[in-house]
Amino acid sequence: MSDAGQPRGAARQPLSRGVIVEEAIAVIDEQGLTALTMRSLGARLGVEAMALYRYVNGREDLLEAVVDDLVDRIRLRPDDVTGPLDGWQAVLQRLAHSVRTIAVDHPKVFPLVATRHPSAPWLRPPLRSLRLVEEFLGALTSRGFTDRQAVGAYRIFTSFLLGHLLLDAAEHGATTGPVEEPLDEGDAAVPAPSPKADVSDYPTLLRTADLLAEDHTEAEFEAALEALLDRLDLLLSQ
Repeated sequence: MSDAGQPRGAARQPLSRGVIVEEAIAVIDEQGLTALTMRSLGARLGVEAMALYRYVNGREDLLEAVVDDLVDRIRLRPDDVTGPLDGWQAVLQRLAHSVRTIAVDHPKVFPLVATRHPSAPWLRPPLRSLRLVEEFLGALTSRGFTDRQAVGAYRIFTSFLLGHLLLDAAEHGATTGPVEEPLDEGDAAVPAPSPKADVSDYPTLLRTADLLAEDHTEAEFEAALEALLDRLDLLLSQ
């Protein structure tokens, strides 16, 4: 990692979208989200800000790419999804720890995963990619869950992860505030989320699309609260 204010990357490898995203993550890790501008990032990479626009369409596009990069690191390996020796509990444990690694390693970046607009309103952070949700649902339905049970587990699991990991990130120095207003730096518009995301390449998502779109937030809150009270009651009785 280079000293603050000194250009990095230009002497090591040619400029590319991947290099720009990696450097943007480093800036946020070191200095926080507000320090990331196209001008400061260009100076850090040893180029004019305009050179970055060959690869990203402005700061908002860059933030989307940062989120995509982090989420793409969260993986259920093929053997995790189909391996007959692993129960669903082991799969979810590995997935939870994989997500937590991202939150702990990049606490100042992780709130972006929670607050950026997903491509479809039923995609819940931090498992906010079609690939991840397909793998999650497929892992559970291949292990005995019905479609409805798997979708319910997806909602419960993501709520648990997000609550705990945002607290973890805050304890490691992150600022967890409201969604940022887009800055006018280049062609930076963020597309509105669409309820009709293209899931044609994801058979489990295609089959469960209507279930995912159902709104059970009030009932889920009450169920989670009751489960918490039951757990505290058990703790008190021990």
